[in-house]
Amino acid sequence: MKYVLALDQGTTSSRAILFDHEGSVRGVAQREFTQHFPAPGQVEHDADEIWATQIGCVREVLARTGARAADVVAIGITNQRETVVVWERDTGRPIARAIVWQDRRTAGECAALVERGHEAFLRERTGLVADPYFSATKLAWLLDHVDGARARAERGELLAGTIDTWLLWKISGGACHATEASNASRTLLFDLRALAWSDELCELFRVPRALLPALLDSSGVFARVADGLPLAGVPIAGIAGDQQAALFGQGCLEAGLAKCTYGTGCFLLANVGETAPVSRHRLLGTVAWRYGDQLRYALEGSVFVGGAVVQWLRDGLGLVTRSEDVEALARSVQDSEGVVFVPAFTGLGAPHWDPYARGAVFGLTRGTGAGHLARAALESVALQVADLVDSVEADLGAPLRELRVDGGAARNDLLMQLQADLIGRPVVRSALTETTAFGAARLAGLAVGFWKSNELAQAPAAVRRFEPGPEAAGAMQALRTRWREAVRRSLGWARPEVAT
Repeated sequence: MKYVLALDQGTTSSRAILFDHEGSVRGVAQREFTQHFPAPGQVEHDADEIWATQIGCVREVLARTGARAADVVAIGITNQRETVVVWERDTGRPIARAIVWQDRRTAGECAALVERGHEAFLRERTGLVADPYFSATKLAWLLDHVDGARARAERGELLAGTIDTWLLWKISGGACHATEASNASRTLLFDLRALAWSDELCELFRVPRALLPALLDSSGVFARVADGLPLAGVPIAGIAGDQQAALFGQGCLEAGLAKCTYGTGCFLLANVGETAPVSRHRLLGTVAWRYGDQLRYALEGSVFVGGAVVQWLRDGLGLVTRSEDVEALARSVQDSEGVVFVPAFTGLGAPHWDPYARGAVFGLTRGTGAGHLARAALESVALQVADLVDSVEADLGAPLRELRVDGGAARNDLLMQLQADLIGRPVVRSALTETTAFGAARLAGLAVGFWKSNELAQAPAAVRRFEPGPEAAGAMQALRTRWREAVRRSLGWARPEVAT
């Protein structure tokens, strides 16, 4: 039997997943890695640890399944996006920890860009907004705060990239420093229409062009696994950022189809076709994928804290011992009794784009218990996504037929029913939970002929369809009204003039 191997490098863990031609998972290995929080609002990863866990997962899944290099036709990579690594060209040593997409340390620099009048230019050129979420200000921060880094970068001694680029460089033995458009379009350095790095943007963010990787197709042979590593000689043939990979894996290949992934954050993407979008409702324009004559763009809304709110209930408050226990706790009460939870631990993403917003809980009384907090936490995830659906439908000028969902938190039936009730649209949960990895695998398999293009459009089978309950409409409208007021009160909380 032949397989495609997907390397799924996420925010909290690395995974390796083997898929057969039918799209069935034949083997999985997963390893968590350390989260570093050096200061409030700062999140870092050790890039060497990421690589060690990722290649460790490859060895583990091969050992479990007995698969050999001759059995694996291609490797696909999907990754946490926007996170930045800078390393030495000669030695491959990172010059500092990677700055993670959740990191807020460059909020001041982003505010300064807006004050200098660059916001409209950035939105038009990149499809993005001036926010520390994206890669450019993180990269500039590393160059300015690591001793000698800027001078070394200008001399060509350093390389930089998002996590896909780092993994590709490592697995190819340093032979390939490259990325593709879905990841590049998340950096604030990529021209969304020219589909190229922009010298003008590099100058604005003070990023030497020599640092940046080559731009290749999302589906195509990037390099081969280096000698001495597991699967030596196997082609790395597909790469996409995690959310675009999930869109591909969900079969959302036509304009108007949308998916939402419920992971650490929540990310809603809608395929908008071949024309770069300009959102009128504070969403992002991004490249979905590009290969051959296939170019697809997407509208995207990003929720920074989705499933992570359940992790906080578990690890921060100790309300549950396992993440999956939160559903039973939330079902122990009829409703949240007016409690509203705004999980703005790292600011708010679309459509608010406020890096200074902070988490808050409103409506507490002496009668509030753990069940009410758990239910309000699940409601907060669904409410944030409902705001994104509103914006997507306003930009598209048409309602979504359905919302396809995946990710760990999408296994929560209560959350999915709340989601359907809040948006008034069917929510369709795939039987394949690994749609992100499957998207990367399909891009890689397509490049080597393992799958044909006419096999890609079929979505994974639905395991459950959550229909909106008409009797819930009134309660959902009241909940959304309270939510909007709670969000308003949370905005700007950590602005320097307020925090001091």
